Amino acid sequence: MTRSVTAPDTQALAEAVAAAMLANDRATTSLGIHLIHITPGTASMRMTVLEHMLNGHETCHGGLIATLADSAFAFACNSYNETTVAAGFDVNFIAPAKLNDVLTATAAEVSRSGRTGVYDVVVWNQHQERIAVFRGRSYTMLGRSVIQQTSTGATQCA
Repeated sequence: MTRSVTAPDTQALAEAVAAAMLANDRATTSLGIHLIHITPGTASMRMTVLEHMLNGHETCHGGLIATLADSAFAFACNSYNETTVAAGFDVNFIAPAKLNDVLTATAAEVSRSGRTGVYDVVVWNQHQERIAVFRGRSYTMLGRSVIQQTSTGATQCA
């Protein structure tokens, strides 16, 4: 008997995948990046710009802004519980981020077909000023899940 997946099931799965990923993502957590929202195909993450994140111009290092966007991208494209990696990305910086700015990266699926996908991420500061735009290209690994669901409905890392 085939059971269709309902919207609440896909949301619960996206949340379980995000929890498992976050538990193992030392790069994201070491920068103080927090997941604030996840749905199938979307994710939002937040980071506060701290002193050690500033470059020689006293603004947030662009690589750290890209890391925030890349983390949101990763959580969005893995939310279906299919192990998905970045095939590449482009990032454009619009405005500088400064000490104590609170940056939010919101990722949204543009296209997902076969084993590839395209995701757009916008990074905003606490004043709703656009800081960066990011476009990620994803590649889904054949037959690999982020988490495994047991017969009791529990989840465990794959």
